[in-house]
Amino acid sequence: MSKPSDATPQPASLTPPPLGPEVDPAPRPLPARVPHRGASVTLEPLGLRHAEELWEATQGAGESWAYLGYGPFPDPAGFRRFLGGFATTHDPIAWAVRPHLSGRALGWLTLMEIQPANAAIELGNIWFSPRMQRSRAATEAMFLLMRHAMDDLGYRRLVWKCNALNAPSRRAAARLGFTYEGEHRAHMVVKGRRRDTAWFSILEDEWPARRDAIAAWLAEENFDHRGVARDSLRAAG
Repeated sequence: MSKPSDATPQPASLTPPPLGPEVDPAPRPLPARVPHRGASVTLEPLGLRHAEELWEATQGAGESWAYLGYGPFPDPAGFRRFLGGFATTHDPIAWAVRPHLSGRALGWLTLMEIQPANAAIELGNIWFSPRMQRSRAATEAMFLLMRHAMDDLGYRRLVWKCNALNAPSRRAAARLGFTYEGEHRAHMVVKGRRRDTAWFSILEDEWPARRDAIAAWLAEENFDHRGVARDSLRAAG
């Protein structure tokens, strides 16, 4: 006579496993190489036509390259070679930043890590001349691409990431309303050094409050006759 099996059938679970909320799965459009104009700055698709002005902007900006994967550049020819390649990539896609006050290109920034199927995109590869850092034009330049990605193209997740040691970049992320997500340890090797990467994001349901806070700070009435902001930017969180 056979021995009864100790294994007894288990009833099927009546509780389904937890899943994330349903989202619109339609892929988002890719950004196009088109200009974006604001009140204090214009973004122009980056090209070799910007080489002379941008080379001039890089002079005396040694520390600004500390956390980037490129720069500083030894001479105009080396910078032009870099710019020629950087301006033609599809990811990242780069814009030159032209503040209206100076009329000259003083930096660049990109949309990168573009994932249309996941509706995720990153604002990154930002380099601003020291003359433009912490200015109204710098904030508006970033805001123009943030708004383009979230409002015009309908992305669901906007990313900011930086070297975990880059305190100014971390402060900028917080000021613009990005939420800190954590760090990827030993994420990359940059210029022969280990890089831990800090991650930040804004999601689609958070974006309207962030957008309105930045837009209010950029409003003309927030600046006095010298162009100094009356109120600081504390993006709604």
